[in-house]
Amino acid sequence: MEWTVFKLISWTQTYFTRHKIDSPRLTAEILLGFCLGVRRLDLYLQHDRPLEKEELTRFKSLIKRRKNREPVAYITGEKAFFESSFQVGPGVLIPRPDTETLVTTTLEILDREPGRPKTVLELGVGSGAIVVSLAKSRPCNRFFAGDISGAALDMARKNACRAGALDIHFFKGSWLDPLNPRPFFDVIVSNPPYIPTSDITGLAPEIKNHEPVTALDGGDDGLDSIRDIMAGACDHLVPGGHLVLEMGFDQKDGVTAAAQSCTAYGGMVFIQDLAGHDRVVHLEKKN
Repeated sequence: MEWTVFKLISWTQTYFTRHKIDSPRLTAEILLGFCLGVRRLDLYLQHDRPLEKEELTRFKSLIKRRKNREPVAYITGEKAFFESSFQVGPGVLIPRPDTETLVTTTLEILDREPGRPKTVLELGVGSGAIVVSLAKSRPCNRFFAGDISGAALDMARKNACRAGALDIHFFKGSWLDPLNPRPFFDVIVSNPPYIPTSDITGLAPEIKNHEPVTALDGGDDGLDSIRDIMAGACDHLVPGGHLVLEMGFDQKDGVTAAAQSCTAYGGMVFIQDLAGHDRVVHLEKKN
C-alpha cells in the first residue's frame, strides 16, 4: 500500500481516536507537518504525495511518542502562545492559553501611564513566554525575570533571543530570595504553582508524567507559592505598584483570604479568562 499524506492523516486520526488521544486529527496534522517540515495547510495542498520510507519511519516514532502521552509541544519542541511561538522541552512548563489572560492584564497595567517606562519582574519565568510576550509588546519598559531552574532559564534566554527581546535581565533563585528587599518594581507578575498536591495524581498523563512537578504543585491547598509571593512582593514594589498572579479557577476565596492577610495591599480585582473562570488576581500596593 502506498502511504500518501491524506491516507496517513486519516489512518493516524483513527489510531489516536482508538487510543483516546485528544484532538486526534489535529494532532495527526501537527505531527505529520512537523515530520515533513511543512505547514498544516501544505499537507492538503500535497495530499496525494507519497511518503518515502525514511519519512514513514520518522513519523511512526512520533506516533508512538504521542500514544505514550508525551505532550505534542515536547515532541515538536514548539508551543504557540500569545503572538509568538516558543521553544519548550522537558523540565519546562508548557505555556497554556489561560495564561494569556495574565499577559493581557499586565499589558493593560503598563498602558495606564503612557510615556513613563516601568520596571517589570516575572517570577518563575519557565519558557519565558510571559516576559518575552510583554517585552515584545511594550519594549520601552525594563524587564527582569527569575527562576530556580537552570534549564528553564536557558530556555527562556533562547526564546528571548529568538524574539529579539534582548533587554531582559535573567537571574537564578527561588522567587524573591536573590533580590534586596527594596521598592524597585512597578509590576511583579507570576504564574506560580497552584495545583493542590493531592490533585497531581489525577492530572492527565501528559502533565503528571512529563511536565515538571515543581511548576505544578502548590502545596496542600495549592496556595503556598501564592501566599509566599504576596507576602514578599510588597517589599519589592514601589508605592502604588502592581502584583499580578495567575490562580486556579476555584481558588478565589482562598486567594482573597491570603491577600487580606497582607495589609500592604489595597485594591484587589479578579480577571476572568476566555472561558469565564476567575484566572488572575490583581493587587495594588497602598501608597
